[in-house]
Amino acid sequence: MSDTVSDFIVSRLKEWGVERLYGYSGDGINGFMAALRRAEDGPRLIQPRHEEVAAFMASGHAKFSDDVGVCVATSGPGAVHLLNGLYDARKDHMPAVAIVGQQARMSLGTDYQQELDLIALYKDVAGDYVQMVTEPAQARHVIDQALRIAIAERTVTCVILPNDVQDLPMADPPATHGAVFSGVGYRRPQRLPEPADLDAAAALLDQGEKVAILAGAGVKHAVDDLLALADRLGAGIAKAILAKAMIPDDAPGVTGTIGLLGTEASEKMMEECDTLLLVGTRFPYAEFLPKSDQARAVQIDVAPAALGLRYPTEINLHGDARATLAALTERVAYKDDRAWHGRVQGWIDDWWRITDERAATDASPINPQRLFQALSPRLPDDVMLACDVGSATNWYARYIKVRRGMLGSVSGGLASMGNAVPYLLAAKFAHPQRPAVAMVGDGAMQMLGNQALLTLAKYWREWEDPRCIVLVLNNRDLSQVTWEQRVMEGDPRFATSQDLPDFAFDEYARLLGLEGLRLERAEEIDHVWDQAFAADRPVVINAYTDGDVAPLPPHIKLEQARNYLASMLKGDDSATHHARLSAKQLGRTLLGRHKDRD
Repeated sequence: MSDTVSDFIVSRLKEWGVERLYGYSGDGINGFMAALRRAEDGPRLIQPRHEEVAAFMASGHAKFSDDVGVCVATSGPGAVHLLNGLYDARKDHMPAVAIVGQQARMSLGTDYQQELDLIALYKDVAGDYVQMVTEPAQARHVIDQALRIAIAERTVTCVILPNDVQDLPMADPPATHGAVFSGVGYRRPQRLPEPADLDAAAALLDQGEKVAILAGAGVKHAVDDLLALADRLGAGIAKAILAKAMIPDDAPGVTGTIGLLGTEASEKMMEECDTLLLVGTRFPYAEFLPKSDQARAVQIDVAPAALGLRYPTEINLHGDARATLAALTERVAYKDDRAWHGRVQGWIDDWWRITDERAATDASPINPQRLFQALSPRLPDDVMLACDVGSATNWYARYIKVRRGMLGSVSGGLASMGNAVPYLLAAKFAHPQRPAVAMVGDGAMQMLGNQALLTLAKYWREWEDPRCIVLVLNNRDLSQVTWEQRVMEGDPRFATSQDLPDFAFDEYARLLGLEGLRLERAEEIDHVWDQAFAADRPVVINAYTDGDVAPLPPHIKLEQARNYLASMLKGDDSATHHARLSAKQLGRTLLGRHKDRD
């Protein structure tokens, strides 16, 4: 049998270094699935239970491996289901390629079963490149373009395969006018700004007496260079949430995360700095940055569209973070006056004490902050962390002290619930020798996580290190949104939209052949964490936590306080309990500050 178009695409993916694809079958993609079956040397198909999980896994694969993530789905509903996970990759600038089936060419335009206008459907999420293969000689350059553009632009691309084309004999482009002969491979260049711009930026940074740095995911491969520059400038470093696990929290001057999920140390640094350096970030919340006329600013980004986007930067450096930071470090003078650096470090030390005080607040049944406080020192040096969207993100951002060697990510730009367990799966496939922990709210777990556990149960036995923990914060409430209803809208908790059914996550895990642990009392926290890390298989911890423990922002603004009070007065169903817990947290914090002053 001669090679089909699908056989060629599978072998071409292998040439591009693709080792695994995440996808689900269907008659619209069966020709491609047959080619994967025939390919003895890979790539390998990993089969989750839903296409949305497959796309999240492709995004997670890119985040935890630095390689392009590839997902596969059938036509119609399969293609639709991929979209959320693909938008996650696009918003976080991760390279991902979607290969989706389509109905036969002769039926297109007839409203055939499962026929959708896939080019139009994917034009936003894969706007840099979405193409349909309509004849065999086209397959070569379409696959090459999709991979190269996804990798080079760190974006999402899409290849559409009509089901009749999938089984056609492969044909090379003819040696005639109009033929295209593409090739394999892409190596990212090291882009450096103009010397004059580097000199100007160095001069501006030298003039600053109180320099603050905000680093995003673009610093992933430039952490040492970032720390070296910060040391010379005596600067503090705040982290956008996607950079949380990239920059170690025990490095000098690291103030932690910024924004609603952030720390008081980051907020104070931004309020008092006179100079701001933005590196590899599109952090969206301008209210947490210095006032627009407060600080002179420099920005470094490999994407020109990001420069000057969030803050009125004086000098924009279009370049690779690692090379540009190294070039700046060579140019700036060492600041002998360490007064600013000392103030920043003092705020950092105060913040870690505040988190300890808040975690010590009694709650019913468990204060979730205490869970994360107990987890942090138990994390192995090579752990991989996947955090879902919701209140878990607050505790991950504030309580996990990242050390060198750890990996971690969240759904940043899209902030989509349901990402954590698919991320964890992709991380374990990329690094089967490393332990992993996912932190998930019960809403996200019921939305997609329970389904993704089926895939975990299918594959975990092949991993070199089976340690894989899924922590579920079971508070029977969409607690992050509940907090937002109270503080942003001034409305009481809307039980109809916020209540969640209780679910025995631990018992469900045991049904799947995993370990399930139930955590109902604060006194059990240490023992349960120790059990989980000692287990010989993946573990799901069903932790009954208090949903009324508020994710207090670094500083409560007057409008937030007014809205909060208004929500209580309007008859919030847990107003008394919620107010008492918030008062306890603030009281412990203020008491600790008073003791420090004494």
